[in-house]
Amino acid sequence: MLLPIGPGLPEDVRAVLKGFHDAISALQAPGAPTPLFATSQAGLPPASAYPRCLALVTDLNILAHSDGANWIRQDTGAVIV
Repeated sequence: MLLPIGPGLPEDVRAVLKGFHDAISALQAPGAPTPLFATSQAGLPPASAYPRCLALVTDLNILAHSDGANWIRQDTGAVIV
């Protein structure tokens, strides 16, 4: 949702707020590939905290995604324990 930036704000404050708005918009709809979170299998955070997210599991050399309950290997579909 775009909120209007009031005309009473100083121009330098308006520029900072616009910068924040543009950065948040880019996070919501990336226009290019983004770096993945890289970690070892032991360093994977709880899958429940990151549903529908990807991670690069460096010691297994695979991508994994969270289904909201488990981290799933992209090469075999198996749960990472």
